[in-house]
Amino acid sequence: MSLTVLVDYESGNLHSAEKAFQRMAQETGAGSVLVSARPEDVARADRIVLPGDGAFPACRRALGSHGGLYEAIEEAVRVKGRPFLGICIGMQMLATRGLEYEPTAGFDWIGGEVVRITPADPALKVPHMGWNDLVIDRSHAVLDGISTGDHAYFVHSYHFRVADPAHLLAHVDYAGPITAIVGRDNVVGTQFHPEKSQKTGLRLIANFLRWTP
Repeated sequence: MSLTVLVDYESGNLHSAEKAFQRMAQETGAGSVLVSARPEDVARADRIVLPGDGAFPACRRALGSHGGLYEAIEEAVRVKGRPFLGICIGMQMLATRGLEYEPTAGFDWIGGEVVRITPADPALKVPHMGWNDLVIDRSHAVLDGISTGDHAYFVHSYHFRVADPAHLLAHVDYAGPITAIVGRDNVVGTQFHPEKSQKTGLRLIANFLRWTP
C-alpha cells in the first residue's frame, strides 16, 4: 500500500493538513497517510509532504534539529526520486536561501531567494493574507483541473523569487506578482495552504497523491 508521510518537525499545526490528505487519499485510493517525525518513516514513504508555518530561519533550524530527518528527506527526494510537496515555509525552504530576518540557507533544490513582499500599491498590507486568484503560468500534473481564476488561501510576508522562470507554475497578483506554486522534476511547492483552500486545494492534494513524475 502506498504511504504518504507528512513531516512533523514541530513547525505548524498539522491537524487540518492531515485531515485533508487523509480525505483525498481515501477518495483517490492513494493508500495511507502518516504524520511522523521519524527519519525511518520518511525513508519508506512513497510521497513526502513538508508543511511549515512561521519564519524561514526558525523552520530551517527546527528541521535540522531533528536528527537525521532532513537527510532522510533529501535521500528520498533527491536520490530515490520520491514525489515531494512543500507547503508555505516548506515550499520556501526549497530555495537557495531565505532573507527573512537573516540570510538562511535553504535546500537549494529550486534556485532562487525568498524575499519580502513589496506591493507597488503602499495601501496593500503585508502580510498578504486571505483569498487570491491563481494565475497558471505552466501546465503540470498537480494542476490538472485547476484554472486561472481559481481561489487559494494565503498567509505570508515573504515569497519565493525563482531564478529560472521555468520553475514558476503559478502566481497571484498583489500589486505585483507573488509566487504561488513552484515545481521542478519530482518536487512541487505551494505558498498557499491547500488544506485551507477548499475545492482548489483539495484538487491539488488529490493530483499530488496520483502524481508519478
